Amino acid sequence: MEHKHHVNFKTAFTIETLPDSEVKISGELPYVELEAERTAAIVSLGKNVEIDGFRKGHVPQAVLEKRLGEMAILAEMAERAIAHAYPHIIDEHKIEAIGHPKIEITKIAPNNPLGFTATVAVIPTFTLADYKKLSKEVNKNRPSDELTDDEVMEKVNDILRQKAAYDRLQSKAQVSEADAIQTEEDIEKKLVIPELTDEVAQSLGQPGQFTGVDDFKAKLREHLEIEKKNENIAKHRGELTDSIVDATEITLPKILIDSEINQMFAQMQEDLDRANLKMDDYLTHIGKTKEDMAKEWEPAAVKRAKLQLVLNEIAKAEKLEPDMEKVNEQTKVLLERFKDADEYRVRVYVASVLLNEEVMKKLESY
Repeated sequence: MEHKHHVNFKTAFTIETLPDSEVKISGELPYVELEAERTAAIVSLGKNVEIDGFRKGHVPQAVLEKRLGEMAILAEMAERAIAHAYPHIIDEHKIEAIGHPKIEITKIAPNNPLGFTATVAVIPTFTLADYKKLSKEVNKNRPSDELTDDEVMEKVNDILRQKAAYDRLQSKAQVSEADAIQTEEDIEKKLVIPELTDEVAQSLGQPGQFTGVDDFKAKLREHLEIEKKNENIAKHRGELTDSIVDATEITLPKILIDSEINQMFAQMQEDLDRANLKMDDYLTHIGKTKEDMAKEWEPAAVKRAKLQLVLNEIAKAEKLEPDMEKVNEQTKVLLERFKDADEYRVRVYVASVLLNEEVMKKLESY
């Protein structure tokens, strides 16, 4: 059943803009809004109340009211009324809030309006730099994906050097301990880069991976072409976004910076878990505290937060949307891998990644 409210959320509340991208909401809720929460408040407060002669959770309301006291009930009613009103207030005033509000009750009494303020961070308003012009300039200098024969041969020589070093280590291992001192210097001098023959090519990689020199070079070229293209994309996209972010003035709310730092810690925790290391042990080993790490990461966190805001703003300006078919498809894949994950959060994450990709493709097209 749809719930009704007895207040005009637009006129009953005023909005004050604060520094650092925050707003302060001030106003009053009529007592009827609190009264609507009375039964739920008493039930919630009475869940764990134990009174002789009654089963836990089955104490009559009149008995509970006496035990709990009117002010405790009123405080719970107020909390619930604010929680129900808050989404309507930010919706009516078109506030793009980030995180949880800080609530302060300014007036509370039985049968009287409830006065309160809510201070919350909001998505910063900013003027986007001329991203089309900046993108055109950066795109002029995009490196070529074409792979040269010299680059292939350089990699071939690296692989042959690695093979020679490995073979030398194997030779060392086979020398008896008694002869080790006498022969070590000689073995050091014997690092000879082998010529790339069919036999040498066949000895590289997994058994049977390469049939000979031509096959080895062809497969190596294919791998290097993909690698170079991916490296160029990452480097070029970094230059594109850096040019736009650096030219855009944004005052970030602290909550956005903290959110990015928390994500960095979460990633660090995952990496440590994979290595079977504990966070406290690792921090002790490197001689740093979590606060030290957070301070070091702050510039990168600011950059990441600004970047996401810029990409979102470009998406709005260009009316870009993620492909919903891909969103559904990739959400399904992730949920199969991470069975305990919250579907809504996964969907939001996937949609954000795909939308960012659409924005990057747009920037690369100028």
